[in-house]
Amino acid sequence: MRARSLIVGILAAAATALGGLAMPAAAAPATTAGDVDPLIVGGTNATETYSFMVSLQSTSGSHFCGGSLVKANWVVTAKHCVQGRQPSSIRTRIATTNRTTGGVTAGVSRIINHPSADLSVLQLSSSVTVKPISIAPESGPVGTATRIIGWGQTCPTRGCGSAPINLQELNTSIVADSRCSGISAASEICTNNTGGNKGACYGDSGGPQVKGTAGNWTLVGATSRSGGGATCATAPSIYVDVSFYRSWISTNVGGL
Repeated sequence: MRARSLIVGILAAAATALGGLAMPAAAAPATTAGDVDPLIVGGTNATETYSFMVSLQSTSGSHFCGGSLVKANWVVTAKHCVQGRQPSSIRTRIATTNRTTGGVTAGVSRIINHPSADLSVLQLSSSVTVKPISIAPESGPVGTATRIIGWGQTCPTRGCGSAPINLQELNTSIVADSRCSGISAASEICTNNTGGNKGACYGDSGGPQVKGTAGNWTLVGATSRSGGGATCATAPSIYVDVSFYRSWISTNVGGL
């Protein structure tokens, strides 16, 4: 497969996965816009509208994690984002670069958590008519160019700022697993940027890591936790390798 990992939301002092970023271990979901899982630090405003991009929100409209639409009525996200939540407490906003308006909205009717990975699939209460993203057959080797997308905080320490209104993106790449502390090499991706002091942050958890080109992206990862430390963008991030779990996802969503 390859050697690398992703950013679990720089989980609670490097203790779980990025659910907006989690800590090196699976952090509890944040509950307010100012304490959501990792936000992208050092990114730029989205250069396109990603039809598959999902903002997971409380019923009051507060963003807490990201997700990826993989089927008309199914979303992939990080387990630490939704564990312990009731489906009725979550709403989604999909296919917009503004987390407060635009795109389409739908409730959640069912949550299926993976038994061991920081991965969940959410069934929407109704199908949406925007284009889902395909899951890549494999994430790729070290050096593969990727992009991370999210509404995570844009400053590096937990609680230092609220989720941005505008969707952020950052070009990244898969790096050696040895650069991420606590990674599961076979099923996670170690992800880094080349500019320094940039990366996923609180509130980005569950959001997509993609590869490809504008308008032709495939999904490879879901933001999980920091690869070292509780301060965002100081170390590579760990992402769940969604490609690795493609069969599990397909089985639970009724085929892809």
